[in-house]
Amino acid sequence: MNILITGICGYVGSRMAHHLIQSIPGSSIAGIDNLSRRGSEINVPLLTKLGVKVIHGDVRSKADLNALTKADWVIDCAANPSVLAGLSDGYTSEQLIGHNLIGTLNILEYCKRHSAGLVLLSSSRVYSIDKLTTLPLEEKATRLELKASAAGTMKGLTQRGIAEDFSTAAPISLYGATKLSSEVMALEYGSAYGFPVWINRCGVIAGPGQFGKIDQGIFSFWVYSCLLGRKLKYYSYGGKQVRDCVSAEDVARLVAMQMAQPSKKVAPIVNVGGGMKNALSLIELTKLCEKYSSTRVEVETMQEARKYDIPFYVTDCSLAGEIWNWKPAAPVEEIIEAIAAWGKKNIGFIERLL
Repeated sequence: MNILITGICGYVGSRMAHHLIQSIPGSSIAGIDNLSRRGSEINVPLLTKLGVKVIHGDVRSKADLNALTKADWVIDCAANPSVLAGLSDGYTSEQLIGHNLIGTLNILEYCKRHSAGLVLLSSSRVYSIDKLTTLPLEEKATRLELKASAAGTMKGLTQRGIAEDFSTAAPISLYGATKLSSEVMALEYGSAYGFPVWINRCGVIAGPGQFGKIDQGIFSFWVYSCLLGRKLKYYSYGGKQVRDCVSAEDVARLVAMQMAQPSKKVAPIVNVGGGMKNALSLIELTKLCEKYSSTRVEVETMQEARKYDIPFYVTDCSLAGEIWNWKPAAPVEEIIEAIAAWGKKNIGFIERLL
């Protein structure tokens, strides 16, 4: 099987390549990356050593994609995954749309030309912010939780979290809009031109070696900041806001199953996340950071809210379980411990990165 991974030098793309080359015997993996993410360049020699062909190119460029050889499957990991992207002077809405939507359209043309299947890594950020900010929640000592009676009060809301039929009504952020648009176009291209399409709406993906920032990769950013002794801030919900996380390897495990069954007659879109067992508030994450860094973390509580902040998102990934017999394997505490261990070994690199 010939596999092309876009954004291969990012955290998810590189871990995807590591997992697939070990789990699919005889597979040949190539990847394209523009190396725009700080730190991504360190993955080039590591991937090359595994036998992965890394091509310096940009999915926004049709010429770069036209120059690639035929693949059986494309795994689209290329994106700017920041919910705040396009809102600052340093990164425009046009750049965001170019990376996340125009890039996907170019990839779809590649799939059409080569009859290649597509696995699109989408995002939980396609879900309605207005609905997520009005979930029936109750406040506990260290976190916000769904009320016991919450299930069924909104379409797509279960006691396991947010399911695939939850509202995608705007606003969902500019980033979320590019991912939702990419989903629609991927399904239409697959239907029109007869190639398989699987779409995975991922929650927060986290693990060692991730180049975390405050607006993308929050779990690793939090751990690294704690290791460096940097002061942190709780915005909007006093640190009680809750998110779940899943390892890149667990995501890759699902992708391998999907590529092995291109004709399976099931829903093409599934949620992929850690679920309730892998959910943490920022307060709880801070306590884990203190445990694994053996330091006291200073945190300031800010009164102002940030745009697109949500109080609670936990992935209901039961559909992926029903269809693919998939569930997350790596416990959240194990993920945080591994991030901390990697950070300690690479503290100089982390300091330059942040």
